[in-house]
Amino acid sequence: MAPPPPCPSMAPPRLIHSARVVPDTCALLQPPVATAAAAASMSGSATETPSAIQICRIMRPDDANVAGNVHGGTILKMIEEAGAIISTRHCNSQNGERCVAALARVERTDFLSPMCIGEVAHVSAEITYTSKHSVEVQVNVMSENILTGTKKLTNKATLWYVPLSLKNVDKVLEVPPVVYSRQEQEEEGRKRYEAQKLERMETKWRNGDIVQPVLNPEPNTVSYSQSSLIHLVGPSDCTLHGFVHGGVTMKLMDEVAGIVAARHCKTNIVTASVDAINFHDKIRKGCVITISGRMTFTSNKSMEIEVLVDADPVVDNSQQRYRAASAFFTYVSLSQEGKPLPVPQLVPETEDEKKRFEEGKGRYLQMKAKRQGQAEPQP
Repeated sequence: MAPPPPCPSMAPPRLIHSARVVPDTCALLQPPVATAAAAASMSGSATETPSAIQICRIMRPDDANVAGNVHGGTILKMIEEAGAIISTRHCNSQNGERCVAALARVERTDFLSPMCIGEVAHVSAEITYTSKHSVEVQVNVMSENILTGTKKLTNKATLWYVPLSLKNVDKVLEVPPVVYSRQEQEEEGRKRYEAQKLERMETKWRNGDIVQPVLNPEPNTVSYSQSSLIHLVGPSDCTLHGFVHGGVTMKLMDEVAGIVAARHCKTNIVTASVDAINFHDKIRKGCVITISGRMTFTSNKSMEIEVLVDADPVVDNSQQRYRAASAFFTYVSLSQEGKPLPVPQLVPETEDEKKRFEEGKGRYLQMKAKRQGQAEPQP
């Protein structure tokens, strides 16, 4: 599909912010409102923090995946950019030590509809909860066909950020609280916070294993499709403060997961969803990162791929290689016409592979039951 002719929408990304509401283009996509008139009223200050922002960008040919749609990693990167902007603004809304918000976790993200080249992506973000040291941001992504005016929801995600001091990026600062319009919003947010905190800790302790290459693997085995990408972290990958943007890491993770899925199926593949992405530690400029992916589970129509990110600070002999991030990606196989295809069934060989397969099956059944429950009409 050829890109549309130049138009005003193809200008550089534009940032819109409002103290109370999401812009009209995403009026139907607002997440639960937690008015982020950030603690200013509680402290007597007249300053207000924007409760919502939106970034917009037209999708170009270099954003495409092999199937011709927008790369899932590109969308994840835009989601993180919007979350980083609003959370950093909020954390600096009061007088005190300056900070930058770093991504700690992304909750499950579903790819509800493909985004096409030539469409405009509207990414809206809103702060919905704050704890003492973290910020919850809910993000919606909508695509707009600027030729027909058609709009559709493509993604919804929840991200968690922590404020790091500019003087010492290893120091986590306190977050200004938000003002909630209803008491229930704070209680619901606290439950989400406790749940993600517990899961992050559990995931970190499970991340000791390493993806090892195998010579002459058999087709449809874990070893046959597993893949790794090695990347030297440069200045363009980093914030102004010398550590990697979360969105850059997520884009690389999606690329590796896509390679694993394509090797297993040998067809066009697209990202269907991303389970929680946990960021266990910062990645600094100059590190060599290894992004490894391996198949963990297959159903009739989907594949689950585990992706691990390890960082090696080669310019710092005092620090050992460490696990920086981990996640599970789900892909589906498509024909040339874009129709779903059956997925070749994975053949786990070792005891560890069989264990991971059963764990993946449990996650698959749990999510399937959750979706069926959501589809049922409410009494």
